[in-house]
Amino acid sequence: MNGIEKITARIQQDSQKEIDAILAEARAKADEITAKAKAEAQAIEEDVLAQGRRAAAEREDRLASTAQMECRKAMLAAKQAMIEEAFRQAHKQLLALPSEQYIALLADLAVQASTTGKEKLIFSPSHRAQLGKAVVAAANKKLAEAAAPKLPDGVASSKAGAILDKVVTGASAVLSGTAMLTLAEETRPMDGGFILSDGAVEVNCTFDTLIRLQRGALAGEVAKVLFE
Repeated sequence: MNGIEKITARIQQDSQKEIDAILAEARAKADEITAKAKAEAQAIEEDVLAQGRRAAAEREDRLASTAQMECRKAMLAAKQAMIEEAFRQAHKQLLALPSEQYIALLADLAVQASTTGKEKLIFSPSHRAQLGKAVVAAANKKLAEAAAPKLPDGVASSKAGAILDKVVTGASAVLSGTAMLTLAEETRPMDGGFILSDGAVEVNCTFDTLIRLQRGALAGEVAKVLFE
């Protein structure tokens, strides 16, 4: 090998070393870039997954909270419906009372609602015909007895005493101006109870109104009975 060939061979050898070094450096940089890219991709993937898990957990919490709220609303609606049904059943039972008990109940209501003892009682057409006179008579009797002085037991227990008691009761009612309730000719549509009329002043003693007025005070007690 002459001198030129030796020089050429050395140049080629040096060039190859330089090329190999450049390639090695390039491979190292490529590996470094690849590793960094993988690490960044892994970090991004983990961050995305973490965000997804957080979003899923938040959505689960919202759905659970909404479900609990809807459940509470449904329970409250069901309880309210049961309370309403209890009042409806109470109304039905009032209407289904035997005549004697029904008349006594309305007579008591009339006595409690009366302020002058001279009012008129307005009933539904059917109740006026069937029960009106009996209710008025029973209420007037109670008003008269309340106005009359009590006779001694020994007097009242005899037959004569019983007659005297009736006379005193009637006289006391007349003197006090009470026990003069009357049955109105007028009738009105109503489902149980009556209306106490004194000219322009009326007291609504229908079952619908009495139950509605008592609903607020009794709803809590009804709920205790139903749900405890």
